[in-house]
Amino acid sequence: MNPKIKDWSGKRVWLVGASAGIGAALAHALAAKGARLALSSRKLSSLQALNIDGALLLPCDSTQPESLTTARDALLQAMGGVDLVVYMAGGYEPMQANTLDVGLLEQVVDVNFHGAVRLTAAAMPELKAGGGIALVASVAGYQGLPKSLAYGPGKAALIHFAECLYMDLTGKGIGVWVINPGFVSTRLTAKNDFKMPALITPEQAAQDIMAGFARGGFEIHFPKRFTRLLKFLSLLPYRLYFPLVRKMTGV
Repeated sequence: MNPKIKDWSGKRVWLVGASAGIGAALAHALAAKGARLALSSRKLSSLQALNIDGALLLPCDSTQPESLTTARDALLQAMGGVDLVVYMAGGYEPMQANTLDVGLLEQVVDVNFHGAVRLTAAAMPELKAGGGIALVASVAGYQGLPKSLAYGPGKAALIHFAECLYMDLTGKGIGVWVINPGFVSTRLTAKNDFKMPALITPEQAAQDIMAGFARGGFEIHFPKRFTRLLKFLSLLPYRLYFPLVRKMTGV
C-alpha cells in the first residue's frame, strides 16, 4: 500500500515533535540506521539535549503556519529535499464532561489535528514518490474512551484526514502512514490516573514504527495485544462496547 522503507541510509527525514517521548526515541532509532535527520520542536534546547550528531535542528511551532514554512525552507536549503515527513507533536489533557474546558479542548485539538494539517500543507509540494508523510494519531481516535473528551476527537479527525490523504496520493507513489499507538509511557500519559493496559516504552514504540515502515502498510498500530482488542471492541454494539471499556480502564 505504501513504499516499504527498509534502508534508511541517507534518507532525509523531518521529524516534527522530536524533543521527547516517542519522537525522541524515533529520532535516535533513525539516526542509528543512518538517516539524515531534521528535528523540530518548539525549544532549541530540547533538540540539542537529544545529542544526535549531524542532525539539523529546526525549532518551530506547529500552531504557527509561518513557523513551519520557515523551518521547511531551511531544511530544503540545507538538504535539498525531504524523503519522509513525520508529525509527532501532540498535546493531551484528561477531560470529562464535568470538567469540560472549551479553551483547553481547542488548544489540544489545534496541536493534535490542525498542526498536522499545517505541516501537511507546508510539506506537500516537496513530497515525492518513494517517500511521503506519516501522521501520529492514536487508538483514542478509534472510538470514545474515558477522559478523552479533548484528546480523542482530534485524533479521530487526524485518522480520517490521513485516510483521505492516502486516497489522493497513493496513485502518485507517495506514501501516507497513520500511526496509532496504544499507551506509551511519556510525560503526557503520566497525567492519567487510571490503569493503562499494555503500557510500553517510547523505545519499544519507535521499534514498532520502524517495523511498520518496513512493511509498507497504511496503518502502524501497536502494541498489537492491545490495539487488536480495541479494533474488535469497535465492532461491538454500543450497549456492549461502553461497559467493556469501563471495566478495562476502571473509569
